[in-house]
Amino acid sequence: MTYRNKHRDLIIYQLLDFLAGMLAWMLFFIYRKQLELPGFAWQGVFQDRNLLLGLIVIPVFWLVLYYLFDKYDDVYRLSRVSTLFRTVSISFFGAIILLFTVLRDDLVFQYIDYFQSFLRLFSIHFLITVCFRMCWLSYTARQLRSGRVKYQTLLIGGREEVFDFLAELEQRPRAHRYHFVGRVGVADASTEDTDDELSFLGLVEDIAQIMQEYPVEEAIILMRHGEDRAMQSAIQGLLQHQKDISVSVSAHMSDIVLGHVQMSQIDGLPLIQVRRDLMPRWQLIVKRIMDVLGSMVGLVLLSPVMLYSALRIKATSAGPVLFSQERIGRYGRPFQMYKFRSMHMDAEDGGPELAQEDDPRITSWGATMRKWRLDEIPQFWNVLKGDMSLVGPRPERQYYIDQIAAQAPYHQKLLQVLPGMTSWGQVKYGYASDVDQMLQRLKYDILYVENMSLLLDLKIMIYTALVLLQGKGK
Repeated sequence: MTYRNKHRDLIIYQLLDFLAGMLAWMLFFIYRKQLELPGFAWQGVFQDRNLLLGLIVIPVFWLVLYYLFDKYDDVYRLSRVSTLFRTVSISFFGAIILLFTVLRDDLVFQYIDYFQSFLRLFSIHFLITVCFRMCWLSYTARQLRSGRVKYQTLLIGGREEVFDFLAELEQRPRAHRYHFVGRVGVADASTEDTDDELSFLGLVEDIAQIMQEYPVEEAIILMRHGEDRAMQSAIQGLLQHQKDISVSVSAHMSDIVLGHVQMSQIDGLPLIQVRRDLMPRWQLIVKRIMDVLGSMVGLVLLSPVMLYSALRIKATSAGPVLFSQERIGRYGRPFQMYKFRSMHMDAEDGGPELAQEDDPRITSWGATMRKWRLDEIPQFWNVLKGDMSLVGPRPERQYYIDQIAAQAPYHQKLLQVLPGMTSWGQVKYGYASDVDQMLQRLKYDILYVENMSLLLDLKIMIYTALVLLQGKGK
């Protein structure tokens, strides 16, 4: 299936939502006018400016609501049952908003019961919207079942596991949605047999390169019990890629029986869908708004401190005021992170080296800045640019990431999110002076990524403020 088709069919899905919003609002508007003016001729309703304005504004309101709280992604992956329940809840929530905003001061409510009006608005909008949605999703489901829609799919696992999966798939009475581009193995390449019908593309450690070379839309990981390390490495390699890839994993029967995983079916096969989004979409949008507003306020309020720091840097040591260094951000993308220079110019002539207690490379004013973390103020600019967030795992250099990943492959999970100016690991553990301490701090950052929320971000910012007031920087 091509990206063009997915994009086109999603637009049709959104247009149907827009039309449903228009039709529902028009019918509700006519209903209200007839109650308000019993002799009202419904044909003249189209001359009402409020109706014409509502036919544009109200559907846009519903689209925004669906974008924030529904799944405006690939319509071929949507479940009709789940979509039905989401449509009920969003229609209910949206009708309440309209009732107490757009309709709050309407004269018709002088003698029409609020609950009755709400019930009619909710019912009309829900029934029309769900009818349009179910018809379109039924059409997309038929396209999948007929085999006219296919996903470029990568299989990851040993030769035996992959071909057992293919054999099981062939026994299914219906067509499946996969077009297999090849297989990625987990063993040494010399032990891999040549596949007859499926191209052998490489090993798990080659996934980044494979994703660049092939148009993969979906990945299925099939591994034996005990190959957890390879499975984890494969998942992280796939999820940190910028492509919108659906990742599924075969569950071991022992895990299913013990309740370690919740089962789901994809094309009738027992596969577990790996969740890519770590926060709901609306929380991600609010988080970005907080980042932009927070960094702008920070740059404005701290501008006198920045000016004073710049003057002190120039007065106490030779060299530029700002220091930039390449760090690794989300999806492994490098970016230039900015700081006020707190060390002498030749600080790393011998190679990368982390700051230590009483580090002689740090200037006198640099030590003061690092104590109160004033050297990190320029990173507000990184946040504004979108390279960083206010809260997130601290970005590291590739030199240290390679050393950490060699001992803790799950470090790649941090690359799923934007790095931050402050982090749970920095608050609870502090600065790290060597790789061992980085590994200790990593536990807190993984905990943050697994439990990301706006409330946790707020908690970390409060803790950070307390740390700053105590001057516990290094």
